Amino acid sequence: MASNASMVQGRVTTSTARTPAATVAGRLQNIDALRGFVMVLMLLDHLRETWFVYINVTDPFDARTGLPAMGIARFIVSFCAPTFVALTGLGAYLFSIHHTVQETTGFLVKRGLLLIAIELCFLSPLYWGIVPQPTFWLQVIWCIGICMIALAALMRLPRPVLVGLGLVLVCFHNLLDPIRLTQDDPFFPIWALLHQRDAIMLPLGFVAKTTYPILPWLGVISLGFGIGPWFRPEVDPATRQRRLLLLGGGMILAFVLLRLLNIYGDKPWYVVDGDPVRTLVSFISMTKYPPSLLFLLPTLGGGALLLAFFERIKDSALIGALAVFGGAPMFFYLLHLSVLRILYHSALAVWGPNHGLNFGFDDYNWVFLWYVAMIVPLYIPTAWFARLKRRRRDIAWLKYF
Repeated sequence: MASNASMVQGRVTTSTARTPAATVAGRLQNIDALRGFVMVLMLLDHLRETWFVYINVTDPFDARTGLPAMGIARFIVSFCAPTFVALTGLGAYLFSIHHTVQETTGFLVKRGLLLIAIELCFLSPLYWGIVPQPTFWLQVIWCIGICMIALAALMRLPRPVLVGLGLVLVCFHNLLDPIRLTQDDPFFPIWALLHQRDAIMLPLGFVAKTTYPILPWLGVISLGFGIGPWFRPEVDPATRQRRLLLLGGGMILAFVLLRLLNIYGDKPWYVVDGDPVRTLVSFISMTKYPPSLLFLLPTLGGGALLLAFFERIKDSALIGALAVFGGAPMFFYLLHLSVLRILYHSALAVWGPNHGLNFGFDDYNWVFLWYVAMIVPLYIPTAWFARLKRRRRDIAWLKYF
């Protein structure tokens, strides 16, 4: 039958060529569109980090003292990292459909190593001169690289075991929060990499900041890989969308119930007397470093709902535009961060520091103005690179970006 998959000399092959083109486009373009949506949201967060770097944002956000608009914006951009890591796992599964286990392993390991190198050798130096150096910021790109390498081994597990492992890591890693090691403990570096956000002192005066401890993120990428079979060509789109809606709605409902109980999954929220907006900000302010269970439930749930919604409107101009950003995510990521660093250092050189050692705006509305102004200029080169990737599939290194 046309929908059957068969193993031929260790390679998983499917009849994608005989699957209606519209079905394949709807199944895959919504993934690119969601990835692009994440990229567009990420720009807002990084603009805040650029022009409001002088304002210390607590984790979770302090609704009593922080600007409510920043707290709400922080919640909105919180969808970025969990959704992107989950999509990385899903993308790895889709890659494995048409490649052998050995080929998939090689791809994950090579791309993981590349991401680690990009974080250490390119992205970290971008921030030198803004924050005390020499610091290696082990952030989301580094974390995804580590998780991809780990997934190269974990994907060999039976799917129920892999999904179970992902659920355990996501749902119960907060039980490890009381474990706090100090710099003099021999296991401190390992624990800081796995679960405790901290600074690791390195030789020659270097410092590594474990902004993204990998343990819960390993659970997220495993769950992303685990839902991969929902996106196989033979799965009916209506069935897939129904599963995504149930998954996303269930996760958001679980978040609301757990958050109201205020007993597990994150630091308690609180009522700000006479200020319902700040109370709301407190309710939606969760711990990101490492991501708590209550941080992951609404963000991953929202991502599942958007996947279903984007597939339903697959023929719209919005999906086409977002898919451009999602078709070249690493290019956009490196491009916009480089542009922001150039803009920041240029402003600092021209006007000098106006908030301690930093330059920044006094009005948060400037962040939104810059956000609107930069979308189109960043879209143009990203669209060019996305077309290049599609046109030059013979250039192997392009697929890593």
